[in-house]
Amino acid sequence: MKWLTNEVKIAIVAIVGIAVLFFGMQFLKGLTMFSSGNSYCVVFDNVSGLSSASPVYANGYKVGVVEQIDYNFEHPDKITARIGLDKQMRLARGTTAEISSDLLGNVKLELHLGASTDGLLSEGDTIQGGTANGLMGKAADMLPQVQQLLPKLDSILVSVNTLLADPSIKQSLGNIDAITTNLTTTTQQLNLLAFELNKQMPQLMGKANGLLANTEGLTQQLNDIDLASTMKKVDNTMANMEQASAALASPDGTLGMLMHDPNLYKSLNATMNSADSLLIDLRLRPKRYVHFSLFGRKDK
Repeated sequence: MKWLTNEVKIAIVAIVGIAVLFFGMQFLKGLTMFSSGNSYCVVFDNVSGLSSASPVYANGYKVGVVEQIDYNFEHPDKITARIGLDKQMRLARGTTAEISSDLLGNVKLELHLGASTDGLLSEGDTIQGGTANGLMGKAADMLPQVQQLLPKLDSILVSVNTLLADPSIKQSLGNIDAITTNLTTTTQQLNLLAFELNKQMPQLMGKANGLLANTEGLTQQLNDIDLASTMKKVDNTMANMEQASAALASPDGTLGMLMHDPNLYKSLNATMNSADSLLIDLRLRPKRYVHFSLFGRKDK
């Protein structure tokens, strides 16, 4: 084989290498070169982020890839994307497609399958497409509201800064710090007092037990007293006092006569006066009443 020269060998290796590289790139893109998959057309008015080889999912499972995107220059709102699906995949009428992306920026085409009772789409039929509002889309929708909120936030921050710059706030914070210090000191003193009380508690409990014992002894002594006999003696004493009181009140007795007879009172009073006069005269003139003489003389 004279024709199989080194140059021919190099050319064959180069051709095989280019073919392997091409098919490898297509394989990495997810495109199948030799499979007999089903192709459908999806019409979008905006294919932002979608490109050839973007994966196609149905219910979270990859069922195909985007094979080609054709831009219609006469109708810019009619952009057609041709998708290739697994040959076992059948689409029902009413199926739609949405372009969605995750937080990492990976774009995919999500199929929303229609009801199987409406019949099946034929290969090459057109599917209506759209764009899903993911997290980034929702964040973009919120930007106008955030922009309206920014001036209010700025006003709030200015008010907060003005409030914090007020000297009374600093003074109040100082007072709060002093109050906290006082509370800490008070807590320490209370802990110390509780510790001392815990130390003295056994002695206090012993004194309390002794007091209870004395109280029980006093109660026992009170229980031992013959209350009936004591009350009987009290009744007798009261009866005697009533008899004495009745004797004093009666005009027949001696004490009663002294208390009720005015003449007797006057006589006793006169007698006392006479006795008093006699004692005075006896003190002034003792010789009139006492005689003592060796010769028997008598002074008049």
